[in-house]
Amino acid sequence: MVKILSIGKATQDVFLKSDEFDPHKEGKHVYTHLPLGLKMEVEDVTFSTGGNATNVAVTLARQGVDASYMWALGHDPASNTILQALDDEGVDTSQTVQDEKFQSGYSVIMIATNGERTILNHRGYAGGKHPKLNYDAIAGVDWIYPTSLGEGGLPLLRHIIDVAEKHNVKVMLNPAGPELADPKRLKSLLDSVDVLCCNKEEMAMIVDGSTCEELALHALHYVPVAIVSDGPNGVVATDGKTIVRAGMYEDVPVVDRTGAGDAFASGFLSQWCQGKSLKESIIFASANSTSVVTKIGAKAGILHKGVRLHEMPIHERVVNPREVQ
Repeated sequence: MVKILSIGKATQDVFLKSDEFDPHKEGKHVYTHLPLGLKMEVEDVTFSTGGNATNVAVTLARQGVDASYMWALGHDPASNTILQALDDEGVDTSQTVQDEKFQSGYSVIMIATNGERTILNHRGYAGGKHPKLNYDAIAGVDWIYPTSLGEGGLPLLRHIIDVAEKHNVKVMLNPAGPELADPKRLKSLLDSVDVLCCNKEEMAMIVDGSTCEELALHALHYVPVAIVSDGPNGVVATDGKTIVRAGMYEDVPVVDRTGAGDAFASGFLSQWCQGKSLKESIIFASANSTSVVTKIGAKAGILHKGVRLHEMPIHERVVNPREVQ
């Protein structure tokens, strides 16, 4: 069984839904203008757990991967809820450090009627820029997925990737805002990354290119596998041998977009690490992401092993070596 360790902060999420959260109502500014003293009714409240790394771990566990999770959490109710949810999914949390001085993240998420969100986010505290974790645990897995590293940012990511490289552990990276804020330093890490997954705007900060296909092919100068997503316009992925272009898996009513990106990236890795083809991995990633947006929260819609998938718009062709030059 493939072993994958996801590393990064976790959150307790509270989702609020209301017909008043309607971006199409003229004159309504419910997210930017909530008057002091206002009492607004909400129709639904949902409690869930989130954080990119925990979302990834759950996809991996549900797909039969030996999934583990590492970060620093507290003894607060939210931290305990997060760990219990991961334990229930079969994710190994033995590498998670708990201490009274730490605290998980906490988010209040207001869901608009079109599925978009406004998030009130408390980052939590995991011990500062270099959490005291058992980084030696990286040596015992096949892959790592570092993400949302809090105050640690690029220096912590560099340390984690260096440990992985020392022990021949593969790395999948889906960089977030703090990493993308310094593209030059980020690029210096990529020679140790095996799979890079970004949206179109993010990848354009790293390499040159005007289309998803150009961006993905140019990213091969840094990584063996590159994936570029473009929302409803689909995704392009390449491993240097073939290039896959896929459209939407299915046009579904969007309830909540929370965790869709995590579901796609982790869905890809859950198949790729088990020897599935580039095309097969993209199909499952697309299906997993599509399923997640039909439910409230980042985890409720994550697919289980053995789910039957249907065909989707997808095209695969051989890469011409000149395209990568």
